Amino acid sequence: LEEINKVSEEALNKVRSERGQGLNEIYPVLMSDNYFNDPRTNSFAEFIGQTAWNILDNQGYDMRDKVVGFTEMWTQEHQKYSHMETHMHGHGAQISAFYFLQVPEKGNQLIVHDPRPAKVISSLPVKNDKEITAGSNQIVITPRAGLLIFTNSWLPHAFTRNMGNKSMKFVHMNLSVAPAPAEEKPEVEI
Repeated sequence: LEEINKVSEEALNKVRSERGQGLNEIYPVLMSDNYFNDPRTNSFAEFIGQTAWNILDNQGYDMRDKVVGFTEMWTQEHQKYSHMETHMHGHGAQISAFYFLQVPEKGNQLIVHDPRPAKVISSLPVKNDKEITAGSNQIVITPRAGLLIFTNSWLPHAFTRNMGNKSMKFVHMNLSVAPAPAEEKPEVEI
């Protein structure tokens, strides 16, 4: 998806030119502005939106009269030592997605935490913390360039420190659900 890489880099360069490099030793991350309305992202956005709709439908939600739309699509660039604390996405977001553009060796890892505090508090030790099982309290994902991940927005997630010598870049997206627009009915005179 060369076009997404191009749009992403342009968005980061715009922020760099407006704010200088925008990075510091305390918080070495740069975030672009939203660009989901850029027409060059249309094919990508349609694929992401349809996949998000399918995920929610397969999870058992009644999506028959619903549409999925973007609330955010932006790029994060994490320099060496940058990380992101555990957080969730609210403000109506139902699905979050991550599309990894550039991942250095020893780069950030994505951690998805079990959202059930009672289970985590009373959890037993697991046999193998490298396996994803019903007993896992978190899932650690080592991204690679081109990997696309979808999660429910209510899942707590974080990024470990980037210990690589190059930056990690990914497109972060949040999508919400709304009623489908009513079909227009032609006016008929009787």
